[in-house]
Amino acid sequence: MSRTPRRTTRTAGAQHRSRAPLWRALLALVVVGVSLFFALTTPARLGLDLKGGTHIVLETRDGPGVRADQAATDRALEVLRQRVDALGVAEPSLSRAGENRILVELPGVQDPREAAEVIGRTAQLTFHPVEEVTERRPHDKARPGKGEDGSRVLPDPDDKRAALRLGPAALTGEGVKNAEPQLDTAQGSGWSVTVDFRGGAADKWARLTGQAACRPADAPQRRVAIVLDDRIVSAPRIQDSVPCRTGITGGSTQITGGFGDDEAKELAALIKGGALPVPVEVIEQQTVGPTLGADAIRASAQAAVIGLLFTAVFITVVYRLLGALATLALGAYGLISYAALVALGATLTLPGLAGFVLAIGMAVDANVLVFERAREEYNRPRPRPDKPRQERDLRRALRTGFRQAYTAVIDSNVTTLLAAGLLFFFATGPVKGFGVTLSLGVLASMVSAMVITRVLVEWAVRRSRVRRRPALTGLAGSSRLRDRLTARRPRLARRPRRWLTVMAGLVLVALAGIGLRGLEFGVEFTGGRMVEYSTSKAVDADTARRAVADAGFPRAVVQEAGDGGVSVRTEKLTDAERERIREGLEPAGGHVSVERDELVGPSLGSELRRKALIALSIAVGAQLLYLSVRFRWTFATAAVAAMAQDVLLVVGLFAWLGKPVDSVFLAALLTVVGYSVNDTVVVLDRLRGMRRADRATPLPQLADAAVARTLPRTVNTGMGALFILVALALLGGDSLTDFSVALLAGVVVGTASTVLTATPMAAVLERWRPRPHPERADHDRHRDRDSSGAVV
Repeated sequence: MSRTPRRTTRTAGAQHRSRAPLWRALLALVVVGVSLFFALTTPARLGLDLKGGTHIVLETRDGPGVRADQAATDRALEVLRQRVDALGVAEPSLSRAGENRILVELPGVQDPREAAEVIGRTAQLTFHPVEEVTERRPHDKARPGKGEDGSRVLPDPDDKRAALRLGPAALTGEGVKNAEPQLDTAQGSGWSVTVDFRGGAADKWARLTGQAACRPADAPQRRVAIVLDDRIVSAPRIQDSVPCRTGITGGSTQITGGFGDDEAKELAALIKGGALPVPVEVIEQQTVGPTLGADAIRASAQAAVIGLLFTAVFITVVYRLLGALATLALGAYGLISYAALVALGATLTLPGLAGFVLAIGMAVDANVLVFERAREEYNRPRPRPDKPRQERDLRRALRTGFRQAYTAVIDSNVTTLLAAGLLFFFATGPVKGFGVTLSLGVLASMVSAMVITRVLVEWAVRRSRVRRRPALTGLAGSSRLRDRLTARRPRLARRPRRWLTVMAGLVLVALAGIGLRGLEFGVEFTGGRMVEYSTSKAVDADTARRAVADAGFPRAVVQEAGDGGVSVRTEKLTDAERERIREGLEPAGGHVSVERDELVGPSLGSELRRKALIALSIAVGAQLLYLSVRFRWTFATAAVAAMAQDVLLVVGLFAWLGKPVDSVFLAALLTVVGYSVNDTVVVLDRLRGMRRADRATPLPQLADAAVARTLPRTVNTGMGALFILVALALLGGDSLTDFSVALLAGVVVGTASTVLTATPMAAVLERWRPRPHPERADHDRHRDRDSSGAVV
């Protein structure tokens, strides 16, 4: 009777343990199946920096008698949408950003002049009588000034030698109901444009055309001028059949003039689009050639494959069977994060590709955390006479490893998500895409490590062949690094002044670089224009500078841009001047084409600088707040101080190297913030657990022990990220080289600051402000015991 309840209890526990892997396995199958469905059926939405095109940011401004508020911006957006639709651009995108900004994306449009010709015209569309035809003076492009009677003189679009003196506007584009190009296939008269007027505008059009019809049949004044942005877009002649004074009635008219297909469509678009309700100004413009985006995709894919292969080989060598299974989980991670990206309709940008590849290296972190905790548990001495060492339970060690690593995984990933969230809210364009892909990658890495990896490794250790060979799993025994650290523990926290002095010296070197050499801010932070030209023949920087100076820009910043390309940066540069520089480079560079074109207004540049400082400040504050909640304030302060030090060191490195500080660098910097805190959190989490379990040992000794226990994980995780970043730096091309260099520096200094800054500083702060209420130690020790009674 006494043995039955115990047997029943063991059976229920076994049933519970068998059900737990079952639901995880079902969840893993569902997640992988759904991800596979989206990955195979939904194409990725590529940003313009990958597929090529023009990105324009317009800002509405107050006009005479009208305020550029949200309502006026929405009306302007609709007018622009009609104009863009008439261009025939595949999948254009127009949206409002904030109260008075409009984002326009035109895939495939490589010449910004083409877009500006149609969407950039901001003045009122007006219809005028032609009062007089005059001779056009040499070099006189236009005389748009109004006379006392409201007239003005503009070049004749049909005769380059003539100009038209126009009378006051008879009606505006507000009266245009519709305008459509039409091809006369019956009589073969070619293309024309049919214009329909609404309401009282039809009567005004009849009066305007009736007055022109009263002119003699051969008089040059028998015309009506259609003006947009101080340019006559058309000056059609009134046909002889139109009656004097009566004009063209019925609210519809047809404009002919020997138009071609494109000319008729453009004229219809301009008339139909009509006038913008408020003036707009181009404050940002980016043009990327399609070959540049294709090269970036290919280079990023190669970097991802090579980096993943090296990472897979590394973790397989270190963790053997478990490492090989973790590699399969990493493949599933890539599938899940890509499927989430396409399922949400997020845009994949060039920095986003880098974030996608980088997250592969960060996904290794959770697996390494679990395996290191499981290895410690499996090899922990247990003086139990009924269970010899060789019969240790692999499944129990893994369950303990997953449970103990859970809080560290959550804390470290939340800090990365905070940085990614700041990128999403404060960045613009492609960098915002980096924040999206990084966030999705972090969430997908948690699913792959805590669910898929767990299903695979628990299935493996249940196999009798694996249980008989525990060394095959990589959990039996310890690494050489751990053995060395056990034999000779570091004395970092017990000698904090030495290491803090060393790191402070590095910070002073970084500050010296910032102060002496300054920061090379990119175009988006300073305003101006940067054009990258691709040349068929290699051109050295000196030859390019002479060519650009001869084109009229002696103060332009000219640099080589890889593969013989040339980048030119100036404060002001018109489209015509851009073409003049291109022509000036042709004698030395052969065939010259524009690969990248970035234009940022000074107001936007100052705004982006301000947002960058705000983002960094909020990043520091958010990390401090979160860590203060999760840890004691002394630990949180030490972690944030180490993170701020990492930021300064990376910025100082770029100052000494003279590399550009732009929005992509900001993305890398905020990623460094997340990675730095991520690394420090793991050590502090271990120190917190050890301190709860042992209040008698001095904190500096516990801190050194925590470093010794977590350093193998830090090295293994860092190696996984370094493989990816080195592959990106070598294969990612010019667009990703600086990004990869910043992250490489961040990984290295982040690893160093964890053990040389955060840990010693935490010990110093705890010495100054020790934890109160030591009598709570027994309660904390009891709370941190696992199910077997062991202190974690």
